Amino acid sequence: METENQPEKNPSTGSGQGGEMSGGSIWSVVWETLRYALIAALIIIPIRTFIAQPFVVSGNSMYPTFHNGEYLIVNELAKYQDNYQRGDVVILRYPLDTSKYFIKRVIGLPGETLTIVDGVVTITGPGHTAPLTLSEPYVKSPKQENLSRTLEDGQYFVMGDNRAQSSDSRVWGPVPKNMMDGKALLRLFPISKVGLYPGALSEFDLDTGEPAEASARGE
Repeated sequence: METENQPEKNPSTGSGQGGEMSGGSIWSVVWETLRYALIAALIIIPIRTFIAQPFVVSGNSMYPTFHNGEYLIVNELAKYQDNYQRGDVVILRYPLDTSKYFIKRVIGLPGETLTIVDGVVTITGPGHTAPLTLSEPYVKSPKQENLSRTLEDGQYFVMGDNRAQSSDSRVWGPVPKNMMDGKALLRLFPISKVGLYPGALSEFDLDTGEPAEASARGE
């Protein structure tokens, strides 16, 4: 049986009048927004807390390896592993004020004795049948000084590459592992210096102290 044609409803008006969104639709949008925000937070917060954190270099204690204002991503997984090595660039909490973070280089490892004579660093201790004199091509501004320090288990001796202008373990002592907050993983800014493992030893020619053209970063 045929029926009489009925006038079509205007789909743009929905169930309300004048094209207004119904209360149910508004709450649906709000809920979807909150749901996606919650999902994003559940993903981002653990990453920021346990895996990677941004860090902006402040000051010149690591010059010329790092410059003031450079933007880094820090690998925080390193602090849950026992893999800090000599030469690593690390982010650490300042032992005298844990609200502050410093960027330094690991020089001495747990159990070692570190000796500085006229600015030259020598390492003795477990694993060294003979004293190890460090080649430090990243140091462009050395400081003529003398110092000796034996590290306990879980302690690291850190120094800035700008030895003449760095406050580090020479001033405030070794750093416990639980105050090391991770390794420099990625330099994002400036764009011209973007790269993985910034400041790694592989960036330097250990004989000349110049950047190593043939060495791949992080190898």
